[in-house]
Amino acid sequence: MTRRVLFAVAVGASALFLLVLGAAVRPLVISETAVPAPVLTSTEIGFVQDMTAHHRQALLMVERLAADADPTVGRLAGQIADTQRLEIGTMLGWLRLAGATPTNPSPMAWMPTGHHHTASATMPGMATRADLDALALARGADADALFLRLMYRHHRGGIVMAQAFDELSTGGPVEQAARDMIGTQSQESGIIGLLVARLGAMATG
Repeated sequence: MTRRVLFAVAVGASALFLLVLGAAVRPLVISETAVPAPVLTSTEIGFVQDMTAHHRQALLMVERLAADADPTVGRLAGQIADTQRLEIGTMLGWLRLAGATPTNPSPMAWMPTGHHHTASATMPGMATRADLDALALARGADADALFLRLMYRHHRGGIVMAQAFDELSTGGPVEQAARDMIGTQSQESGIIGLLVARLGAMATG
């Protein structure tokens, strides 16, 4: 083997050694720890926390509906409860993955002032304690009427929240969930309107 060939082999071996050494030393010199992307944005977290609280009140209203409620009203209440329990489970799962608390320490802060609703601790459509107490005491047709009135207002408030979030969002599963809520609660609001008209006709008929 000629001296020129031996020299070329030595140079190649040296280059290979330097490449291997560089690959081994690089993690010690340069941090390669990737910063994981957040599971949810701060706006998504705030919306999900507030909507969870909003849904929980809807379940409380269903629980306080009298046992002697009109069967059609009772079936609607059950449908609402089933849907919102499922959505609560999904939202709590998202918050758990994001490492966020289920309760929002600053309710409605995610919604900018002037964005359909002034940002405040009061969520749109929420029933007062007096409303809930009255519902728990109501019976018969009075219970039906009060439940439908409170749930209609509650749903319209939820729709306002979901629409505001939809306008702020740039895509993703939370946005899709908000749009699904808008569709579902709009349909249920329409059913509530029909029930109010039917029960009113029965009361005056």
